[in-house]
Amino acid sequence: MARQSSVDLDSPDRPFDNIINFRDVGRSVNQFCRKEILKEGVFFRSARLDDASERDKRRLAEELHIHTVIDLRSSTEHQMGTRKRRSENANSSEIDLTDAPVPTNPDEHLLQIPGSERALISLTGKGFERALLWKLDWMTYLKAIGLVTTGYRNDAVRLVCGQVMQPRGLTGLAQDTLDSSMTEMRAVFELLAREESYPTLVHCTQGKDRTGLVVLLMLLLAGDAVPTEAVVDDYSRSELELVPEFEERMKEIRALGLGEDYTRCPPGFVTDTTEYLRDRYGGVEGYLERIGIDAGMQEHIRWKLLA
Repeated sequence: MARQSSVDLDSPDRPFDNIINFRDVGRSVNQFCRKEILKEGVFFRSARLDDASERDKRRLAEELHIHTVIDLRSSTEHQMGTRKRRSENANSSEIDLTDAPVPTNPDEHLLQIPGSERALISLTGKGFERALLWKLDWMTYLKAIGLVTTGYRNDAVRLVCGQVMQPRGLTGLAQDTLDSSMTEMRAVFELLAREESYPTLVHCTQGKDRTGLVVLLMLLLAGDAVPTEAVVDDYSRSELELVPEFEERMKEIRALGLGEDYTRCPPGFVTDTTEYLRDRYGGVEGYLERIGIDAGMQEHIRWKLLA
């Protein structure tokens, strides 16, 4: 059922029926700075699109002309999305995170936007998983491997989340993602370097952390034209934007063995991640060069963003 809103239906900032944490990144920065710094209608971010209404779908296709959707979710999250859809169809409110096989058509939860292309690029793929596993103590590592090899992958996911992801926190995980998901990050930025990819929408489940990391890299690449305060504002807006589905998100987070702090936007996320990039890679340009996004590709992305 679509949520009700009193917002002007002609406003570009009006909410969607069933897509939350959605915004035009350029418009968000421009409004904060009260001047035109970035192009609008080019680069968007959001939480998952799975529950979008038909009106939401038409708006994405016909008003915003979304050409490319970059979905950063993991295979586990996609399985949860499919099971959630089927539970809703069966009138069940429980989140199924069992290791039972996903039936045919496991992507049925994905929104089909007419005229758009979808790229499924998990920022928590094999490299990320290996990096987390190596942070476990020896006995827990063996237990996790045993769970995976005997068919209990989701139990292994919960174990690793509780033992490693929870203590690392969101900022620590952003650093781990930068270091261990270079192949996936390169795939994201290869798409963003293509002229035909735009307008582009990037999202994960909450549209907050993995999405926030990609958006941070994009805004840092735009250079000094985008003040740090505007980047922090855009990132921190997600915490309030996600309030309407807080309880549902908490069920999913708890199912992964994580705590309530994973619903927050850590105040130091932007500055700490920016400092990490500078100290380890010489800044965003150095990082992108390291993963295979050369100066020409970077300049094209910058040109797409800047007004």
